[in-house]
Amino acid sequence: MLGRIFNGSGKPIDNGPPILPEAYLDISGSSINPSERTYPEEMIQTGISTIDVMNSIARGQKIPLFSAAGLPHNEIAAQICRQAGLVKRLEKGKHAEGGGEDDNFAIVFAAMGVNMETAQFFKRDFEENGSMERVTLFLNLANDPTIERIITPRIALTTAEYLAYECGKHVLVILTDMSSYADALREVSAAREEVPGRRGYPGYMYTDLATIYERAGRIEGRTGSITQIPILTMPNDA
Repeated sequence: MLGRIFNGSGKPIDNGPPILPEAYLDISGSSINPSERTYPEEMIQTGISTIDVMNSIARGQKIPLFSAAGLPHNEIAAQICRQAGLVKRLEKGKHAEGGGEDDNFAIVFAAMGVNMETAQFFKRDFEENGSMERVTLFLNLANDPTIERIITPRIALTTAEYLAYECGKHVLVILTDMSSYADALREVSAAREEVPGRRGYPGYMYTDLATIYERAGRIEGRTGSITQIPILTMPNDA
């Protein structure tokens, strides 16, 4: 699935050959058992000095990027895709060595509720800068069904779990914009006439978000890892 572009429900939209499945996986997945987690030590570099130096990202970690309307979070997400790579933890007294460890690195990028211009920006940037070959791209447009926006991050994480735990890759998952995901939850909750919580969001929203965020990590005995960078635009920031 690397190098391919899919819509929010997982159907190819890049005019490539159809995907022939070897297995069917449950997109709901499950959170990683805390007792099975291993301590994250090795780093993923983003190529952005303020992140790598001041707020380094370890493999298996989840770290959000908070943004606001008009700020260049889409450009930052694309820049991370271009520049991201693995950093090997060295023993004391040893020197860094070049190697093929980046062959075990992959990126799963899920964009939710984006307009056509933003979707074209991501596709063009990944293809022109040569990062598409290690990226699986999911695009849910603003005019796509709301329910599709809810399953998009789950499909992306199921893909990441396959790449990490079946293929042994270290996977970076970028989810943007999680505020669009929360708005979709609110819309579905209102349609179901559920009791609203603060700002109209459903009372179970944080529990639902935890089912996404807690799928990041490293599992004892497994080679791969899943690292998450969810991007959120703050509501009512005007």
